[in-house]
Amino acid sequence: TRHIPELELTATQLIHEVTGASHLHIARNDNNNVFGVGFSTPPTNNSGTPHILEHTTLCGSKKFPVRDPFFKMSNRSLANFMNAMTAKDYTIYPFATTHKLDFENLRDVYMDATFHPYLRELDFKQEGWRLEHQQPNDKSTPLQFKGVVYNEMKGQMSNAGYLFYTRVQENMFPGTTYGADSGGDPKYITDLTYQELLQFHKTHYHPSNAKFYTYGDFPLRDHLIAIDNKIRDFGKFNPDEGVKVVNPFESPRRDNFETFALKIFGYLLLDGHASPMYKALIDTNIGSDFSENTGYDPSTRISCMSIGLQGMKENDVPLAEEVISKVLEDIHRDGFDPKRIEAAIHRTELSIKHKVSSFGLGLMHLISSGWFNGCNPAEILEINKNIEMLKEKLRTGPFFQNLVSKYFLNNPHTLISIMLPDQSYTENLSREEQSRLLAKTSTLSPGEKEEIYEQSIQLLKKQEEKEDLSILPSLHIQDINKQMKTFELRFSDMNGCPVQWRNTSTNGITYFKAISKIEGLKEDLRIYLPLFAQALTSLGTKTRSMADIDDDIRLYTGGISTSTFLSTNHSDLNIYEDGLVIASHSLDRNTDQMYDIMKQLICETNFDNVDKLRTIIFANAANMMNSVVEHGHQYASTFAASKLTPAVNKAETYGGMTQLHFMNKLTGTEDFDTIIQKLKEIAENVFSKESLKVAITCGSETINNNENALKKFLNELPQRNLSKVAEQSAFRSTHEKAFFPMPFAVNFCAKAFKSVPYTHPDGAKLQILSSLMGTHYLHREIREKNGAYGGGARYNATTGIFSFYSYRDPKTLETLKIYKDSIKWVEERRFTQQEIDEAKLSIFQHVDAPTSVFEEGMIYFTEKITDEQRQKRREQLLAVTEDDVKEVAKVYLEGQENAIAIIGEGKPEILNDKEWKVYQ
Repeated sequence: TRHIPELELTATQLIHEVTGASHLHIARNDNNNVFGVGFSTPPTNNSGTPHILEHTTLCGSKKFPVRDPFFKMSNRSLANFMNAMTAKDYTIYPFATTHKLDFENLRDVYMDATFHPYLRELDFKQEGWRLEHQQPNDKSTPLQFKGVVYNEMKGQMSNAGYLFYTRVQENMFPGTTYGADSGGDPKYITDLTYQELLQFHKTHYHPSNAKFYTYGDFPLRDHLIAIDNKIRDFGKFNPDEGVKVVNPFESPRRDNFETFALKIFGYLLLDGHASPMYKALIDTNIGSDFSENTGYDPSTRISCMSIGLQGMKENDVPLAEEVISKVLEDIHRDGFDPKRIEAAIHRTELSIKHKVSSFGLGLMHLISSGWFNGCNPAEILEINKNIEMLKEKLRTGPFFQNLVSKYFLNNPHTLISIMLPDQSYTENLSREEQSRLLAKTSTLSPGEKEEIYEQSIQLLKKQEEKEDLSILPSLHIQDINKQMKTFELRFSDMNGCPVQWRNTSTNGITYFKAISKIEGLKEDLRIYLPLFAQALTSLGTKTRSMADIDDDIRLYTGGISTSTFLSTNHSDLNIYEDGLVIASHSLDRNTDQMYDIMKQLICETNFDNVDKLRTIIFANAANMMNSVVEHGHQYASTFAASKLTPAVNKAETYGGMTQLHFMNKLTGTEDFDTIIQKLKEIAENVFSKESLKVAITCGSETINNNENALKKFLNELPQRNLSKVAEQSAFRSTHEKAFFPMPFAVNFCAKAFKSVPYTHPDGAKLQILSSLMGTHYLHREIREKNGAYGGGARYNATTGIFSFYSYRDPKTLETLKIYKDSIKWVEERRFTQQEIDEAKLSIFQHVDAPTSVFEEGMIYFTEKITDEQRQKRREQLLAVTEDDVKEVAKVYLEGQENAIAIIGEGKPEILNDKEWKVYQ
């Protein structure tokens, strides 16, 4: 047992005597309790065995023999987090909830799923891979590869950042578990057999190979009894940890302090405008931004540091190598700027005090890689001890210089990786898949073909089976609090600027947020607002470089962020407020410096800094493109919804496909004079005292200091003659079918309907409807049958949009039919009271999720939604009936005008259909 005062916790490590299972319990005064069970799962090839096992494990177990109990528990629980994840060499199953009975229910389901799963062959084929006719009921249609993980990883292989990362790992750690892709490469996933999956579970999902993680204020004794009851009948065996050290590799095994020090080193070397590598590689435009794998990576037994670029010219590769070497040699000779080291230590200390609602989950992720590789997790958590050790090393010698010599200048285990674009990459993947498919199908006998067909029919029947879900534990509607949690707010007026105060225990931190309204801003300037927001924290001023300012930001604050803001009126979808947000937080002793730095950025940014401007434009374009690969369903949903309401139309302009196309267009321009002029025009219209509203969260003891600092900050802002409130330009909805061709192996598909605003009584009914459709129809049709990684329905109460979406979807046109059929399904389906109640539980998971201190009161500040309105909505949600759901489906969805967007691979049925608008 070890007490760690800086994190206000006590860590207890235990070994289960019968099986040898490890258990880390973190006792802390936090009601958001966490449970996790994990296993060392080193892969030996690229077939994705750990990943497919993670999925198949959750498809039914001995005590809970229903299809996908994991997913079904999401509607029988108030958990604010439920998931499972496959890392490079371990798999972990965590959840978080504030409710004691809920915790016990989920713990039982999770442990039964992992230690006693059914692992049926049909589940393996559904979740992993299978051969199946294009139309499962029609033998005349061609055979295809299908499977949830198979399609998920096809999508991952369309992500250039992920592809680069996996290839680097493969070549950095040849012959080890890290040289294999634990997620699976589609090329090899189809080699995995059902028997291999069973064997992997048998040898890896055993208590002797397990680590249990518990966190929060529930008693340790209760955890120990429950875990012992589940695993005590197992024996003990020696698990296979896999090959984790590459040979030859002359390097000492890392310890916890060395890992901590290398994380700090990576931060000093690479993070922010003032970092040596940023100045040498990005500011000089050798690359548009760092590559996604850049930084210190401690997730492998032998850790590694990567320094990489994206968006560079092929003939600049030798120059990049030369510059990287020179920067490392300079650091070896001169070390880092002491101010930058101080800033890095300050940031680490501030992060300890900055508590978030998911703190327990964050600690689990922090310690997992080290824990699964033999490190003492308590030592990883002793941040103050590591900081003091670092300070001592810095006092007694050239510490970071020695690290450079040891790990970089004199380390033969160095890999140089170059990835070049290939226009035929996606086509080659498709050709390889067809070749592999032919190899599998050309040798099938008539009997084997019949077996494949019969298996497909069995799977369809299984997916359609009506199940007895009463065997699953569940909370009840009575477990939902009738009254919502509220936060006491205070309001003041500071020289015409409205200020919202939340005074509470903040652990010595002040949190600041300001919104600047942009009423009257010319329409042609709005598309530049995201670039303007980023420019404020990227360009520097006439007298100070951004690197210099960035050092101050890191030394005195937890960061300064600027972004666009948009809020739909809670009672009218045609009214909205948009603007810009600036936010920061700092230790109470540094609030004066925080306000001063923000004032410099607002008042003195040098928009004439063309070189920096070019850098952020190219980085934005690359990063947005990478984001579409990961979040394409959100981009598709937002674009479809943008055709229906003025607020979402603006939001899409600021952060959707329209903004991505605009950024790509700017990368091809040399007319920076026009861009600079637009940014200066925006600067003349924003962040004046008259345009601001401010929210401050701080301890009661620092109110006076904050009032004085805020008054000074506001008085130093420019005064502007703001334009009269312009009538928001008339918006006309269009019911478009939009297609964005992208080089993806699988697609993203969305369909959106305009419905009602937050305060409308039908909003609660639509919210429950979306949950019922997702749980009882869309999940089965889109994921289980069609093999998409995900799909469902959402009602967004603050935008008034009801939308359907699919994620990494191989059959988007069929999915559009599923969306349409789901509306008729609601009309014909009889919903039990239990199903209605479960839908309510699923909604209240999010409504009642724990709130971080800096988020308290923000719903009112940003959306102007009052406690009374929130309480009324709560009561409306609890009162929804089956008739209500059917009524709103008929009124708002059946036959109603809508908009559709698909992002991904071009299908002839779309490209040759004039109903579709194709955005190139």
